[in-house]
Amino acid sequence: MGRVTVRRPVVRVREQGVGRRPDALAAEEPLEIRVDGRALAVTMRTPGHDVELAHGFLLTEGVITSAEDIETARYCDSVDDTGRNTYNVLDLALAPGVAPPDDSVERRFYTTSSCGVCGKASLDAVRTRTAFSPESDEVELSAEVLFGLPDALRAAQKVFDSTGGLHGAGLFTADGTLLAAREDVGRHNAVDKVLGHALLTGGVPAVGTVLMVSGRASFELTQKAVMAGVPALAAVSAPSSLAVEMADDAGMTLVGFLRGRSMNIYAVASRVVGIEDGAR
Repeated sequence: MGRVTVRRPVVRVREQGVGRRPDALAAEEPLEIRVDGRALAVTMRTPGHDVELAHGFLLTEGVITSAEDIETARYCDSVDDTGRNTYNVLDLALAPGVAPPDDSVERRFYTTSSCGVCGKASLDAVRTRTAFSPESDEVELSAEVLFGLPDALRAAQKVFDSTGGLHGAGLFTADGTLLAAREDVGRHNAVDKVLGHALLTGGVPAVGTVLMVSGRASFELTQKAVMAGVPALAAVSAPSSLAVEMADDAGMTLVGFLRGRSMNIYAVASRVVGIEDGAR
């Protein structure tokens, strides 16, 4: 749709002087997700891969477990003052027999590009709702492969090069092969797009994979990984305490501060090979 970036004039102040020039900004627009015509969620996102985003969102919130649970997805009811479709409302029709989200779920689904659900009640809910627990995944992850993931994700972030303002998420195989990478102003949207892509291509449960994210490992991102059956989540920054608790409880490996040739393994270090036994 050509709306991933927006050019705006900017006053640039440098040691050499002050000047004006256009600058590329990461686009941010609302997306309303509807299910069978009923508004379910509004999120601020970077336009693009919206169908993946919606599928990933519904997967990680336990509404669907397979691509076949969605019958159709179409843009609707969103025009600007000139009558053009803004592509900011996406309606997904559930397949016959798929239960709609209940009202208690719907009330939690109004969000922004940076926030999410939190708390002990949410931890308990994910424990009971996930259909793809990563605990039994026997994949082994090489420390050398993990060390290479931040650079591999960064190389796949094409829009970041022009804006510097997007989060990235990438799903990798255990040998470091990139399966999908997505960017968005919201870190949770980037993850939803990646996991939605996996769902639509038959990759859920995401057995034997690593989800790499460009920022911190929040509770919400950990929740999404667990709901998709991802056995390992790696982040360049810190995890939260609740994220570590959830990963440990779900049997998912959680790596933080993955930079250069160093990392902290906060949960299920037994999956990581190529490190000293005493550290495991």
